[in-house]
Amino acid sequence: MQKGLAFVDLARQQERIRIDLNKRIQKVLEHGQYILGPEIEELEMALARFVGVKHCVSVSSGTDALLIAMLGLGIQPNDEVLTTPFTFFATGEMIELFGARASFADIEKKTFNLDPALLEDKITKKTKAIVPVSLYGQCADFDKISKIANDHGIPVIEDAAQSFGALYKGKRSCSLSLVSCTSFFPSKPLGGYGDSGACFTNDDALALRMQEIRNHGQEKRYYHTRLGINGRMDTLQAAILLAKLPILEEELRLREVIGAKLTSALKEHCGDKIGLPFIESFNVSAYAQYTITVANREQVQKALAGFGIPTAVHYPMPLTLQPVFNKYGWKVGDYPVSEWASQNVLSLPMHPYLTDTEINFIADSVRKSLTT
Repeated sequence: MQKGLAFVDLARQQERIRIDLNKRIQKVLEHGQYILGPEIEELEMALARFVGVKHCVSVSSGTDALLIAMLGLGIQPNDEVLTTPFTFFATGEMIELFGARASFADIEKKTFNLDPALLEDKITKKTKAIVPVSLYGQCADFDKISKIANDHGIPVIEDAAQSFGALYKGKRSCSLSLVSCTSFFPSKPLGGYGDSGACFTNDDALALRMQEIRNHGQEKRYYHTRLGINGRMDTLQAAILLAKLPILEEELRLREVIGAKLTSALKEHCGDKIGLPFIESFNVSAYAQYTITVANREQVQKALAGFGIPTAVHYPMPLTLQPVFNKYGWKVGDYPVSEWASQNVLSLPMHPYLTDTEINFIADSVRKSLTT
């Protein structure tokens, strides 16, 4: 077994789609419409069909998708947006960027997603949206979250940056709330070769607002009805995503199979010495990451690196303890589950092309790393 596994192996995927990929890129080079070219509308229609909603608005990144969705909902400075502290920084960053305030409810220890049981006590008169993050590829419990939100007249924005393609009670991630946002960062379940993302909604008026916001607030050329941003997806990224989309469903099935095999192999090799991913019975995870928990993470990471196995930590610090949020006075102990997770999670290689030999090598290497 050669050392040096890829954390996400885009090269193997590229071999499958190379002919169509090159053809689509060449077509963009020939027509030269690099901004809002015809591939943009083609991709938006295909993604909306895949998700099962009326509208997809392609944007420049998953981060901009969050900002555009919140601006589209009319969230104002000094409004509060309730989310999870255990997520990538962009979730909280976009709330704060235009003067709104991020507030937080802790996560469930099993799924790492927002704990619906803790939401009610965190809602105030200033709360104008709830942003559950579907972390590691598994959707949060949207029925419970949406009921609480609806009782308070608050919209829900799914941060689906890691869960595109996942299923919640038979429905696709990005179809579970008024508006959803995802990322097509290269390592995602559906990823381009650069930054890009999308917003999804069934609301016609909201879709139109988001289309205008992503293009400097233009209703038509040089006629600006609102403030917006330069948040358009590049046509080349749309072409790349169109080449990848036909194999997405197969890759999602492979991710599910490989996730189950990894869990089985790790259970066999490591027993109860590590925490394994827990997938709710009503969920099908997209396995954007395969994340375990270990008590001695730095030691395990160092040992795994020696075996040629790359790892990552998603994420090493909850948002409430990030220095930029010191002004709010959050301290260690305020969000104990998120703090525990940040100290113990460890992501292992995960992609649709892991072989059985590689899966067993990963599991055996984890076993060895626990005693190194």
